[in-house]
Amino acid sequence: MERMTKEQNVLDYYVLCSRLKDVVRTGWKDWHVRRERVESVAEHVFGVQMLAIAMRSEYQYDIDILKVIFMLAIHEIGEAVIGDLTRFQIGAEEKEKREHDAVHRILGGLLDGARIEELFLEFDAHQTPEALFAYQCDKLECDLQCRLYDEEGCVDLAHQEGNRTAEDAAVAELLKSGASWSEMWLQFGRQSYPYDEHFRAVSEYASEHTLRAGK
Repeated sequence: MERMTKEQNVLDYYVLCSRLKDVVRTGWKDWHVRRERVESVAEHVFGVQMLAIAMRSEYQYDIDILKVIFMLAIHEIGEAVIGDLTRFQIGAEEKEKREHDAVHRILGGLLDGARIEELFLEFDAHQTPEALFAYQCDKLECDLQCRLYDEEGCVDLAHQEGNRTAEDAAVAELLKSGASWSEMWLQFGRQSYPYDEHFRAVSEYASEHTLRAGK
């Protein structure tokens, strides 16, 4: 019976988290990204882990990179239950409550669930060196994906009917300056998140260069 329970726990957790493969990132829907296939939450998780590896490599952060990768692997698991909610849709406190409740339920069936949940909460607080590094990766990765979609011409700023994000005061002000969609988001990130000098430098470089140019 114990073996069957463990096997069921493994499968239950795997199947639940696999939902993230089919959860499209809300931001791409809000901005009416015109593309046959847009990024899922699971693909964002992959992307942010790859960004973390590159940032650690090039800037030699004194952090436990394996802990960071683990944090990033689980940082969106709550969205398997509540969906991808953005800061422009719901208040921060309500979003945090829903997400924490969902993560607690998801991890409750695992023997290591409490320890994994502690790691999730550490990431969410972004106070330790690993958590703050992971948090910066999470935010920058989204803006870099915007840049890639912008290079493909996937977003028409003249047709954003029903886009509540575009009505946000800070977003609207940046767009009025004449910035492109991705330039706006990269600048928004530098204004809104606690980027250190290295994350800021990568963001600024991405604003000034074509990401796909060298590959």
